[in-house]
Amino acid sequence: MNANQWIAWEGGVNLIAKTSAKLDSPNIIFHAAQQVHTPVGSAALGMFLWQPDPAAPPVRFGFVSTVPKVSAYLSDEIFAGTPFHGAPNLSGTVDTVIADGRATARLEIPGYNVQITLEDLSLANLVQRPPTPTAPFHQHLLEAVAGQATLTVNDETMEIVVSGSGIMGGPSAFTAPLGLYTR
Repeated sequence: MNANQWIAWEGGVNLIAKTSAKLDSPNIIFHAAQQVHTPVGSAALGMFLWQPDPAAPPVRFGFVSTVPKVSAYLSDEIFAGTPFHGAPNLSGTVDTVIADGRATARLEIPGYNVQITLEDLSLANLVQRPPTPTAPFHQHLLEAVAGQATLTVNDETMEIVVSGSGIMGGPSAFTAPLGLYTR
Protein backbone atom coordinates (compact mmCIF):
# COMPACT_ATOMS: atom_id res chain seq x y z
CA MET A 1 0.00 0.00 0.00
CA ASN A 2 1.38 3.40 -0.96
CA ALA A 3 0.94 6.11 1.65
CA ASN A 4 0.76 9.46 -0.11
CA GLN A 5 -0.58 11.36 2.89
CA TRP A 6 0.35 10.52 6.45
CA ILE A 7 0.68 11.75 10.01
CA ALA A 8 2.54 10.08 12.86
CA TRP A 9 2.28 11.25 16.44
CA GLU A 10 3.41 10.75 19.99
CA GLY A 11 1.59 11.59 23.20
CA GLY A 12 -2.01 11.50 21.94
CA VAL A 13 -4.91 12.20 24.34
CA ASN A 14 -8.49 12.11 23.02
CA LEU A 15 -12.05 12.81 24.18
CA ILE A 16 -15.35 12.88 22.31
CA ALA A 17 -18.28 13.70 24.60
CA LYS A 18 -21.61 15.42 25.13
CA THR A 19 -22.46 17.92 27.86
CA SER A 20 -25.93 16.36 28.20
CA ALA A 21 -27.30 12.86 27.67
CA LYS A 22 -30.21 14.52 25.80
CA LEU A 23 -27.93 15.59 22.91
CA ASP A 24 -28.01 13.54 19.72
CA SER A 25 -24.34 14.05 18.91
CA PRO A 26 -21.12 15.08 20.66
CA ASN A 27 -20.58 18.79 21.26
CA ILE A 28 -16.97 18.42 22.40
CA ILE A 29 -14.23 16.87 20.29
CA PHE A 30 -10.73 17.16 21.70
CA HIS A 31 -7.70 15.42 20.23
CA ALA A 32 -4.20 16.50 21.22
CA ALA A 33 -0.70 15.21 20.55
CA GLN A 34 2.53 16.35 22.14
CA GLN A 35 4.16 16.07 18.72
CA VAL A 36 2.89 15.20 15.25
CA HIS A 37 5.09 14.50 12.25
CA THR A 38 3.91 15.14 8.68
CA PRO A 39 5.54 15.56 5.27
CA VAL A 40 5.37 19.36 5.79
CA GLY A 41 6.87 19.50 9.30
CA SER A 42 6.37 18.64 12.96
CA ALA A 43 4.58 20.43 15.79
CA ALA A 44 2.43 19.98 18.87
CA LEU A 45 -1.13 19.79 17.55
CA GLY A 46 -4.73 19.65 18.68
CA MET A 47 -8.08 19.15 16.97
CA PHE A 48 -10.92 20.92 18.74
CA LEU A 49 -14.67 21.45 18.51
CA TRP A 50 -16.54 23.21 21.32
CA GLN A 51 -20.27 23.78 20.81
CA PRO A 52 -21.83 24.51 24.22
CA ASP A 53 -25.18 25.43 22.60
CA PRO A 54 -26.09 22.63 20.17
CA ALA A 55 -28.56 24.94 18.38
CA ALA A 56 -25.78 27.44 17.59
CA PRO A 57 -22.57 27.10 15.60
CA PRO A 58 -19.46 25.94 17.51
CA VAL A 59 -17.73 28.71 19.46
CA ARG A 60 -14.35 27.15 18.63
CA PHE A 61 -13.57 24.72 15.83
CA GLY A 62 -10.29 23.84 14.13
CA PHE A 63 -6.77 22.60 14.53
CA VAL A 64 -4.63 24.09 17.30
CA SER A 65 -0.95 24.65 16.64
CA THR A 66 1.77 27.26 16.46
CA VAL A 67 2.68 25.92 13.00
CA PRO A 68 -0.18 26.76 10.57
CA LYS A 69 1.22 24.68 7.69
CA VAL A 70 1.00 21.53 9.85
CA SER A 71 -2.61 22.37 10.78
CA ALA A 72 -3.42 23.04 7.12
CA TYR A 73 -1.92 19.71 6.10
CA LEU A 74 -4.20 17.82 8.50
CA SER A 75 -7.20 19.90 7.49
CA ASP A 76 -6.67 19.61 3.74
CA GLU A 77 -4.99 16.22 3.33
CA ILE A 78 -5.67 13.84 6.23
CA PHE A 79 -9.21 15.00 7.09
CA ALA A 80 -10.32 15.73 3.50
CA GLY A 81 -13.94 14.67 3.05
CA THR A 82 -14.83 15.04 6.75
CA PRO A 83 -16.40 17.93 8.70
CA PHE A 84 -12.84 18.96 9.70
CA HIS A 85 -11.81 19.45 6.05
CA GLY A 86 -10.97 23.14 5.68
CA ALA A 87 -11.08 23.77 9.43
CA PRO A 88 -9.05 26.82 10.44
CA ASN A 89 -5.80 26.92 12.37
CA LEU A 90 -6.42 28.17 15.91
CA SER A 91 -3.10 29.57 17.03
CA GLY A 92 -2.39 28.18 20.45
CA THR A 93 -0.42 25.76 22.54
CA VAL A 94 -0.85 22.05 23.17
CA ASP A 95 0.57 20.04 26.05
CA THR A 96 -0.01 16.37 26.89
CA VAL A 97 1.29 14.06 29.60
CA ILE A 98 0.67 10.31 29.76
CA ALA A 99 2.04 8.55 32.87
CA ASP A 100 1.07 6.22 35.70
CA GLY A 101 -2.39 5.24 34.40
CA ARG A 102 -3.42 8.86 33.80
CA ALA A 103 -3.33 11.29 30.88
CA THR A 104 -3.85 15.03 30.68
CA ALA A 105 -4.02 17.32 27.70
CA ARG A 106 -4.34 21.08 27.65
CA LEU A 107 -5.17 23.39 24.74
CA GLU A 108 -4.70 27.13 25.18
CA ILE A 109 -6.25 29.27 22.47
CA PRO A 110 -7.45 32.89 22.59
CA GLY A 111 -10.36 33.05 25.02
CA TYR A 112 -10.20 29.39 26.03
CA ASN A 113 -8.08 27.12 28.17
CA VAL A 114 -9.38 23.58 27.85
CA GLN A 115 -8.08 20.55 29.72
CA ILE A 116 -9.04 16.90 29.72
CA THR A 117 -7.93 14.36 32.26
CA LEU A 118 -8.29 10.65 31.58
CA GLU A 119 -7.89 8.15 34.40
CA ASP A 120 -8.10 4.40 34.94
CA LEU A 121 -6.38 3.71 31.63
CA SER A 122 -6.45 0.17 30.30
CA LEU A 123 -3.32 -1.54 29.08
CA ALA A 124 -2.41 -0.31 25.60
CA ASN A 125 -3.51 -2.43 22.64
CA LEU A 126 -2.24 -2.37 19.08
CA VAL A 127 -5.19 -1.25 16.92
CA GLN A 128 -5.57 -1.19 13.15
CA ARG A 129 -8.72 0.21 11.57
CA PRO A 130 -9.62 0.52 7.89
CA PRO A 131 -10.93 3.81 6.44
CA THR A 132 -14.54 4.79 7.24
CA PRO A 133 -16.72 7.72 6.11
CA THR A 134 -15.90 9.68 9.29
CA ALA A 135 -12.23 8.64 9.34
CA PRO A 136 -11.17 8.16 5.68
CA PHE A 137 -7.67 6.91 6.45
CA HIS A 138 -5.97 3.79 7.76
CA GLN A 139 -5.38 3.92 11.50
CA HIS A 140 -2.45 2.15 13.20
CA LEU A 141 -1.99 3.02 16.86
CA LEU A 142 -1.42 2.00 20.42
CA GLU A 143 -4.65 2.68 22.29
CA ALA A 144 -5.47 2.69 26.01
CA VAL A 145 -9.11 3.24 26.92
CA ALA A 146 -9.99 5.54 29.84
CA GLY A 147 -12.33 4.47 32.62
CA GLN A 148 -12.96 8.09 33.69
CA ALA A 149 -12.79 11.44 31.90
CA THR A 150 -12.92 15.03 33.13
CA LEU A 151 -13.29 18.19 31.00
CA THR A 152 -12.41 21.67 32.25
CA VAL A 153 -13.12 24.79 30.19
CA ASN A 154 -11.67 28.08 31.49
CA ASP A 155 -11.15 26.49 34.93
CA GLU A 156 -14.80 25.29 35.14
CA THR A 157 -15.35 21.54 35.34
CA MET A 158 -18.05 20.55 32.87
CA GLU A 159 -20.55 17.73 33.25
CA ILE A 160 -19.92 15.29 30.38
CA VAL A 161 -21.31 12.06 29.00
CA VAL A 162 -18.79 9.87 27.22
CA SER A 163 -20.31 7.50 24.68
CA GLY A 164 -18.90 4.05 24.05
CA SER A 165 -17.87 4.66 20.45
CA GLY A 166 -16.17 7.69 18.93
CA ILE A 167 -16.33 9.23 15.47
CA MET A 168 -12.99 7.66 14.55
CA GLY A 169 -14.38 4.14 14.96
CA GLY A 170 -12.87 3.44 18.36
CA PRO A 171 -13.52 4.50 21.96
CA SER A 172 -14.49 8.06 22.91
CA ALA A 173 -11.98 8.56 25.74
CA PHE A 174 -8.51 7.14 25.21
CA THR A 175 -4.82 7.78 24.89
CA ALA A 176 -2.80 6.93 21.82
CA PRO A 177 0.82 7.21 22.94
CA LEU A 178 1.97 6.41 19.37
CA GLY A 179 0.09 6.31 16.12
CA LEU A 180 -0.01 6.66 12.36
CA TYR A 181 -2.77 7.66 9.92
CA THR A 182 -2.21 7.01 6.21
CA ARG A 183 -4.20 7.70 3.06
